[in-house]
Amino acid sequence: MRSGGARLRRWVARARLSSLRTTFTVSFAAVAAVVTVLVGFLSYDAAARLVRVDQQTVFEGVVQDLLDEVRHSGLTAADFATADADGGPRDELIRPSGTVVQVLGPDASVVDRGHPPLPVGADDRRTAAARPAGQLVEHRDVDVGDGMYRVATVSLGEGRGAVQIAQEFSDTEDLLRELQQRTVLLVAAVVIAAGLFGWWLARRITSRLVRLAGAAEDVARTGRLGIQVPVAGYDEVARLGRSFDRMLGRLAQSEEDQRRLVQDAGHELRTPLTSLRTNISMLRRIDELPPAVRGELVADLAQESRELTDLVNELVDLAAGQSDREPLRRVALADIAEDVAVAARRRTGRAVTVRVSGDTAVDGRPGALQRALSNLVDNAAKFDRGGGEPIDIVVTGAGTPVGASAGAGSGVGSGAAVRVEVLDRGPGIAEEDLDRVFDRFYRAPDARSLPGSGLGLSIVREVAAAHGGAPFARRREGGGSAIGFTVSGGDGGDGGSGG
Repeated sequence: MRSGGARLRRWVARARLSSLRTTFTVSFAAVAAVVTVLVGFLSYDAAARLVRVDQQTVFEGVVQDLLDEVRHSGLTAADFATADADGGPRDELIRPSGTVVQVLGPDASVVDRGHPPLPVGADDRRTAAARPAGQLVEHRDVDVGDGMYRVATVSLGEGRGAVQIAQEFSDTEDLLRELQQRTVLLVAAVVIAAGLFGWWLARRITSRLVRLAGAAEDVARTGRLGIQVPVAGYDEVARLGRSFDRMLGRLAQSEEDQRRLVQDAGHELRTPLTSLRTNISMLRRIDELPPAVRGELVADLAQESRELTDLVNELVDLAAGQSDREPLRRVALADIAEDVAVAARRRTGRAVTVRVSGDTAVDGRPGALQRALSNLVDNAAKFDRGGGEPIDIVVTGAGTPVGASAGAGSGVGSGAAVRVEVLDRGPGIAEEDLDRVFDRFYRAPDARSLPGSGLGLSIVREVAAAHGGAPFARRREGGGSAIGFTVSGGDGGDGGSGG
């Protein structure tokens, strides 16, 4: 059933992506269709209007020329019936637009038949017998043979007859109809091409979404965060893929960190718990033990319970730091150092000094920074048991030249970061241990007999990383250690104190 449910979910996801592909294709084709139809309609309408108006204007010009000529020249039907080699009135009518000319006599008989012959109606007969010259009768959409014509009849006056002129417009309309058909075919071709291109483009885009969805489904189904996410290109889909890949990487790293923390914590808790069980089993025979042994047993129990408590508290701090929601605010590391020094003097009875140079204001989480600095001071107090010299807290502000503070020479340039250093005169750190002192639960061989969990300095590393900085450690000239961390002078980042 689970397998069937997974297949159903994959099918639904693909159906949604297919729907997106269909929507994209239809939308692309619809936009192309609207634009093409609009452009085609406007183009055809403008062309048809221009052709018709031009043809009508030419015909009206020919009619007007004929009216002017017959009104002022006193021409007869015979003048229009015969062609003149030098160009007579008949030729002047035919030349401009291929006009058909037909001449009517006084009795409306056809003196010179046109090609094709034009019909002669009652109005035309009355016009041929009319007394005034230039009387006009106009007919539209006259069916002549296989075509449609515009026909105008102009009287010659004094009953001398009339002249019929005609212009064919059916050829123009046929041409416009052919243009219309071609426009429709072009629009259809453009719409089909736009649909195919939209489908290809949608398939190209959604194919990466399909692969991305498949990767997400594989993660949800298997729980494995190490699945490779396909990423190609630089557009929004590629950015989504890269963001998803980075998210999986962060989740995988977080899962690995949690697993290591649980394993390391289980390993470290096993030793004190075993010792506690051994001592508790001896409590059953406490009445049989000598008083000195009883005292040692009780002291061991108290010491082991304190160490176990410290270990659990630091584990809680480390785990809680990964989800710390303490808000960022502008704080001065010099003030935090003063507070830590006061608390350390009261807790350890040691002399703790604070030296500050430059501007130490940063954007950070005060609680996390104070916890990290307290761990450094406690670490120094634990290893510097002589107490001959004070423990120094050196805070170097951003932009302070290297060498301007007592912490110079740490190997960490100040740059735009604030540097915090704790100096002691203890036994120091061996060279081979300098790179490992910030690892979780790591304890140098010389420190394994001392109390502690091995988590204090790892918390320092987590706090520094969450504030855009890094931890560092070095041996001091003359003995002792210098251990500290840097904090970015700007935004402390998004991570918690232990992120």
